[in-house]
Amino acid sequence: MKIVNIAVLGSGFVAEFYMQGLANVNGQQVLVNYSRSQERAKGFAGRWNIPESSTDLKKIIGRTDLDLYLIALPNEEHLPVALALAKARRNQVCTKPLARNSREAKAMLDAARRAGILHGYAETEVFAPAVIKAREMIERGGIGRVLWVRSRESHSGPHSAHFWDITKTGGGAMHDLGCHCIETARYFFGKEDPVVEVMAWGDTLVHRKKTKGEDNALMVLRFSSGGIGHCELSWSTLGGLDLRNEIHGTEGSLFTDVTRQTPIAAFTTKPAGYLVEKADIDVGWTKPLPEEAFAYGYQAEMKHFVECAREGKTSRETYEDGFVVNRILDAGYQSMRSRKWVRLKDP
Repeated sequence: MKIVNIAVLGSGFVAEFYMQGLANVNGQQVLVNYSRSQERAKGFAGRWNIPESSTDLKKIIGRTDLDLYLIALPNEEHLPVALALAKARRNQVCTKPLARNSREAKAMLDAARRAGILHGYAETEVFAPAVIKAREMIERGGIGRVLWVRSRESHSGPHSAHFWDITKTGGGAMHDLGCHCIETARYFFGKEDPVVEVMAWGDTLVHRKKTKGEDNALMVLRFSSGGIGHCELSWSTLGGLDLRNEIHGTEGSLFTDVTRQTPIAAFTTKPAGYLVEKADIDVGWTKPLPEEAFAYGYQAEMKHFVECAREGKTSRETYEDGFVVNRILDAGYQSMRSRKWVRLKDP
């Protein structure tokens, strides 16, 4: 088996989950990690036994011993880093959302296509085992024709300060969380059934002092088949990450819930360590989630992208998917402002 040599670009929350996912993937090794902060770069490398860390991105991109670059950087860094990697013809995978808007996403997609490189869109939700199983049951006809997909992604707010600044991120809760729900709906309906119309509402109900972006949003997607995607997004939901899907068809329904129906329930009077992403308390009644990297899809997506890099295959989630998601988000914000349905035009 050819060993795939990896560079992890970033040293924060998403990069930590990428390393958890990679820990269970054979035939790969992370040779270097990048951070804009030398202290953070060294700390990340030390925690994960990475042989080298650096704050010199240009030097890392110029290396010839790396097969795959994982972009786990803040949203405003996705475009310039992806373009630099494409110019050097480097295989790349970028975290969600692909970009701050569809214009940036299109530039990333076009550059990757011109370079003829692997471009993977790291949307964890469609790699989550529960979601993959649900899709398999749909493909086998278990619930008939899909009519309605309801997805909810909510928590009490971003973990990093920069997420609250919508000039850096591209938007608030709808942009941050809606990308998951949009791609999940596309996965359940099938990508041959495109979204044709979008309606959205959003408002800042709680965190007015922290952000100018919406901290709660609703989005409705109408597919070409007439089916509906119903997305609920919130940065003000207490109790830890709430991650659920409902898929209703002509012959039945499917339900996934990886954070509120965990296999462990606990009541503790003293803290017992990390419990689950975005947990607001660590005492009392809690719902710890074992093997988060598996449950959320990080392990499966990392395994997939490593195999694609090794075998020269196209990944099942590409920058084209990220671009489509950004187009839908753009339409959502247009609808939020106009309070009308917005029809998606041909790109």
